[in-house]
Amino acid sequence: MPVLHQMPLSGNCYKVRLTAKQLGISLTLRDYPEFGGATRTPEFLAKNPNGRVPLLEWEDGRVLPESNAIIWHLAGGSRLVPDESWSRAEALSWMFFEQYSHERYVAVARFYLAHAPKDELKKREHLVCEWHAKGNAALAVMEDHLRKRDWFAGARYSVGDIALFGYTHCAEEGGFNLGNYPAITRWIERVREQPAHISLSAR
Repeated sequence: MPVLHQMPLSGNCYKVRLTAKQLGISLTLRDYPEFGGATRTPEFLAKNPNGRVPLLEWEDGRVLPESNAIIWHLAGGSRLVPDESWSRAEALSWMFFEQYSHERYVAVARFYLAHAPKDELKKREHLVCEWHAKGNAALAVMEDHLRKRDWFAGARYSVGDIALFGYTHCAEEGGFNLGNYPAITRWIERVREQPAHISLSAR
């Protein structure tokens, strides 16, 4: 059974758990604390020199880091990857957007404002306005898309939606007001209605 090296609070790790659950793939979970340097040990760095989770490890020793690469690989050939070439490219485009324009602000704000020790937030208080400005800019891009379409790639739920759902659905923990984004709010409910959906807290 593949081992998911993960931090339970991480939206990036949640994406992998959600994808696996919806595809009926069993995972063994190995949890790491948010602080303490457990992903910087020689043992972990031998698996992922970048020192980050999620990391999916197979029985034969292969390892794959990066949440969106992992969910793309797990979903290959399934209903979660669009059938048509253009829609697959759309899914990838949104997955790149999520990591470059969304996660680095929405996820970071959530982590430091809701989950990090107060002394860690204090070191970064000068960045909060930037996190919110750029995070809201990313949410506005999503809102504009979702006013016209139900899903991010093609005509059905896909890995593109999973990638963006991971941190969007809990963005209010980072000080973002999802009430300002009615199309996103409706999309969040559509995602939650998908078969075998699990919450972030689910194991």
